[in-house]
Amino acid sequence: MKRVVITGLGTINSVGHSVEESFKAVVAGECGIDKITLFDASEYPVQIAGEVKDFDPTTVMDKKEVKKADRFIQLGIKAAKEAMIDAGFASEENKRVDDSIAERFGLISASGIGGLSTIEKNSIVCENRGPKRISPFFIPSSLVNMLGGFISIEHGLKGPSLSHVTACAASTHALNDAVKTIKVNGADKILVVGAESAVCGAGVGGFASMKALSTRNDDPKKASRPFDKDRDGFVMGEGAGALVVEEYEAAVARGAKIYCEIIGFGESGDANHITSPVMDGPLRSMKAALAMAKASTGEEIKIDYINTHGTSTPVGDVNESKAIAQLFDGEENCPPVTSTKGQIGHCLGAAGAIEAIFAIKALNEGIIPPTINIENQDEECKLDYVPGTAREAELQTVMSNNFGFGGTNGTVIFKKVK
Repeated sequence: MKRVVITGLGTINSVGHSVEESFKAVVAGECGIDKITLFDASEYPVQIAGEVKDFDPTTVMDKKEVKKADRFIQLGIKAAKEAMIDAGFASEENKRVDDSIAERFGLISASGIGGLSTIEKNSIVCENRGPKRISPFFIPSSLVNMLGGFISIEHGLKGPSLSHVTACAASTHALNDAVKTIKVNGADKILVVGAESAVCGAGVGGFASMKALSTRNDDPKKASRPFDKDRDGFVMGEGAGALVVEEYEAAVARGAKIYCEIIGFGESGDANHITSPVMDGPLRSMKAALAMAKASTGEEIKIDYINTHGTSTPVGDVNESKAIAQLFDGEENCPPVTSTKGQIGHCLGAAGAIEAIFAIKALNEGIIPPTINIENQDEECKLDYVPGTAREAELQTVMSNNFGFGGTNGTVIFKKVK
């Protein structure tokens, strides 16, 4: 069966507007979480988030087009452009791929919620000013699959155009779907884009009402604290991640820079509770990924590092830690694991793509990003979380996890190409 590799990366998030800038900041333990500026949150119980700073959508879109696209789409366009240029399929001057490959070049997009701020805004207009004042761009601006729609048009991608909306596992599932599609010859190349921008009144208010968010408003830089005993919920982030996924032989033939090979992935459902996780689902997802990796390579797989889902929620962090410990038959056998959500917050449906990029950069640069804000490690979280300071390490194979509401789980394994 076909081998599948990554040849392009792009991201924008609360610590950077590019892959290099973002990874450097994450490794340094910098935190992009601060007071919310995208709306007036002064009366909300939660007033902090990992916002993207200083983003001008007119740098990636025509000024007349900006009003047609929700912010999550704008962020996705930015990340996609970087990934396509990085892979050698686009340039600043020419964004569209060559016609000879367009029909075999697909796009799979992902978001947990989509254009929530646009939905919120137009709902208020409808209620206060009447239905005739609703923007004609409301629906196309807010649909999740319009992320892929805008980007496929911009780059001339005519292959499969799909979209995933599986909460916080969405862009991990999109990445896995890209691998499936290429392996069964549905496409030769696929651009995977995950994007989210739900930092608005409805988004923050909704998660706050569930008691899912940290209320550490007076200390935003230390609010997201995965695996720390005093964590009190996750911090919302926003951003986008994009990865160019390609059939190995085609990538080699064109002399592409290859970051890694995707050797395995796993997916599972908890079938238990709409918001509260259980250990069984994540464990089966990781087991499935390892089984596929072993089958595809014909060898035992040693995982050198895991970028965890690690949201900084009381139940989730313990649940994932115990699942990893069981996967490796005890804490003492586990590789180092970290969560980069302390630095950028939880980017919901974009988390999988952004965190996959961090895992791939760690693999390529031989350095594990730290888990920041562990001041008093939870007694029930017993793994090596690389607290505080990044760690140099010889990495050959890494894993990335993401889990979502509804009990949906995704795991992906990356390996260096020798």
